[in-house]
Amino acid sequence: MAKAKYEEIADILRDRIAKGVYPVDSLLPTQSELAEEFGASRMTVKKAVEILIIEGLIYSKQGNGTKVLNSSFWNRENSRVRLNNFNGLSKDLEGDSRVLTSQVIGFSVEFPNEEIAERLQIETNTPVYKIIRLRLLDQKPYVLEHTYMPCDLVPSLDEKVLLASIYDYLLNTLNLKFAGSYRNITADKSDDYDQKYLNCSPSDPVLQVEQAVYLENGRPIEYSRSRNRFDTKGYSLLDVKNI
Repeated sequence: MAKAKYEEIADILRDRIAKGVYPVDSLLPTQSELAEEFGASRMTVKKAVEILIIEGLIYSKQGNGTKVLNSSFWNRENSRVRLNNFNGLSKDLEGDSRVLTSQVIGFSVEFPNEEIAERLQIETNTPVYKIIRLRLLDQKPYVLEHTYMPCDLVPSLDEKVLLASIYDYLLNTLNLKFAGSYRNITADKSDDYDQKYLNCSPSDPVLQVEQAVYLENGRPIEYSRSRNRFDTKGYSLLDVKNI
């Protein structure tokens, strides 16, 4: 699937920042200048710039231009995942030289218990997908995902999708629109799944990210718990209001 024009522009700008064409603390060309260079509308350029703002590469303030930030700390492998993104792990790691693959450990349709039903804002007699996936980077265990999704919102979900990218399926095949997400990060003791699939010892702490993702109509489409060893993955949050 061809990339949208604003994504192509974002890729070019991202590459220029990485190569030092736009050094740290320098200002990007104005949106009008970029629009002229790329033969695009200012709205298209604005969307491209917003992507880089979300990624923590630049900061834009009205009247002061768009400044390249010192984002060297993003380069740490265990801090590549941004908390203010919710497009899935495949998208978060796009451009990473390591190969992301998935192993389906469990995939079934069942009725949710009261906790899952409450998180998804559904009745306990509403069928949900229960998905357990191990995500691997270069064949090494990375994240163990326990995910629940209402079946009526995600028709025709199958193992082929699970082995690729669920979020790509939601966004580009089902054309769903997300409004936002809620995340809760906690430390936990490793359980039997963690010890079997993440190679944790019983004494290893595990980082758990509990997440609910909401559609534009306010309905939750996902409730998940992603778990990883303390030494394999971290999370970063850019708060541009404080820059």
